[in-house]
Amino acid sequence: MVRLSAVAQDDYKQILRWSRDNFGQMQAQVYKATLDSALKDLCEGPEIIGVKSRNDIYPNLYTLHVERKGRKGRHFICLQACRVDGRQVIDIVRILHDAMDLRRHLTVGDL
Repeated sequence: MVRLSAVAQDDYKQILRWSRDNFGQMQAQVYKATLDSALKDLCEGPEIIGVKSRNDIYPNLYTLHVERKGRKGRHFICLQACRVDGRQVIDIVRILHDAMDLRRHLTVGDL
């Protein structure tokens, strides 16, 4: 199961709004499909190809770049994995542009 935090939901909406305002509705739809594809892939768990441990920033933090499987993109999905009632849960804490300093934009409150 994949859950988006309130902050990650806001990131998602803001990314799509910015894409629409700067590149048009069609490109925003294409980028939405890219983000959705990466989020869907995470349903398989944090061990999928492309997920990187970022313990150097926070314990149990991982990132997945949305540019994968032939899709273009410039964002990281920042996530943590845990077990709830015996089920694997992926918590998406932020969706950040890959030019951002992750240490600066991830706070303890996000995690």
